Amino acid sequence: MRVAHLILTYTNPLLTERLIRKIQHRNADFYIHVDEKNDINQYLYLKGFSNVYFIKKRANLKWAGFSTVLATFSCIKQIVATGIHYDFINLLSGQDYPIKKAHEIDDFFQHHIGSEFLSYRDIKNDWKEGLIRMEKYFLNDYQFTGKYLLEKLLSSVLPKRKIPYDLHPYGKSMFWILSPEAAMYVVNTVERDKKLRQFFSLCWGTDEFVFQTILMNSPYKNRIVNNNYRYIDWSAGGASPKTLDISDATRLSQSDMLFARKFDLIKHPEIIDFIDKQILSHGTPHKHTNI
Repeated sequence: MRVAHLILTYTNPLLTERLIRKIQHRNADFYIHVDEKNDINQYLYLKGFSNVYFIKKRANLKWAGFSTVLATFSCIKQIVATGIHYDFINLLSGQDYPIKKAHEIDDFFQHHIGSEFLSYRDIKNDWKEGLIRMEKYFLNDYQFTGKYLLEKLLSSVLPKRKIPYDLHPYGKSMFWILSPEAAMYVVNTVERDKKLRQFFSLCWGTDEFVFQTILMNSPYKNRIVNNNYRYIDWSAGGASPKTLDISDATRLSQSDMLFARKFDLIKHPEIIDFIDKQILSHGTPHKHTNI
């Protein structure tokens, strides 16, 4: 059993280093995509780890844009092209951190080969805000004067956008744990279909529903577990989750998730130190989830 941890990062390389150190395992490799807007040189010292590799084709990621999806596709293809047999690709960000020990995470993977893990909601029936992201026109990958005015104009004069082929839409969190086969199924399905590419490119926050929608309308559907094993706190409202701090210590200690997000090593180092000392050093063993 082997896992490729795929880390999309644009923040603190020291946090990425701590993340890697805490989930280091003989069955793990790490692939790092550094946003093209950032200086990659500050991350290159991580090549000192024998199982750390950098994504060659870097992308300039736009928040809520299709660029994040395309970058993820590129990363998946590079991982698969290595020819190494991975049972899972685990998508992480540079602001994620484990809340289970490395051997517990590896044990989880060992016991769940053959399953796909991502979080989803039925967008049509259970996530109306998500439906708006699909029906209206969004130009997130573009920057020009009058962009938002043009978005409003397009959405007001043109018919509501409809997903091609009457696919039933699903979505929630962009983070997942997938077999390379399932991940490549999404890559190939979208990249080879002009209608799907055009549709997803004009949505808002496409990274939160491309994988769910394609896989839930695929032969992989029955392998999917509706859980990405991330602790994420949306209680603050808005389009971004809460940046976790020491007030979250008890909840993180009691969580059954494998990872949590998001963290800021500069503003709230104390919560990361707490996880290291109190959870990753003394945490109780993770119980296998029956699926």
